Amino acid sequence: MSNQKRKHTRKTKTEKKSEKTGAKAEKPLERARQKKKEVHPMSRESNTVFIGRKPVMSYVQAVITCFVSSDTKEVTLKARGRAITTAVDVAEIVNHRFIKELNAREITIGTEEIQQEEGGTRNVSTIEIKLTRD
Repeated sequence: MSNQKRKHTRKTKTEKKSEKTGAKAEKPLERARQKKKEVHPMSRESNTVFIGRKPVMSYVQAVITCFVSSDTKEVTLKARGRAITTAVDVAEIVNHRFIKELNAREITIGTEEIQQEEGGTRNVSTIEIKLTRD
């Protein structure tokens, strides 16, 4: 016997399934590359950034990208509930650290009634901050 080692390759679950069904084996990474990243048409057209649970700097980067990439003059931040403080933080950080000529042109606050599964309604505060560049 020779001292050469055999290379054993393991098959992924998708490769095993494709052998059973006779379909072409497709790796998950290849499938992900083929899919095009879809952007919500409403947020892309109107330059709106919806604030949620991500870190503040993620939203700061999104706002800066909106201003720089599309040469737009206005970006809207929308948040509700606990994310309102994050939206205010994003507006302040962008204004004081990155884009000095930025103004908060319009700030709209409101309340939304949300139906609960148990049958009642719950009030949730909302905020909309329109940032404009001079």
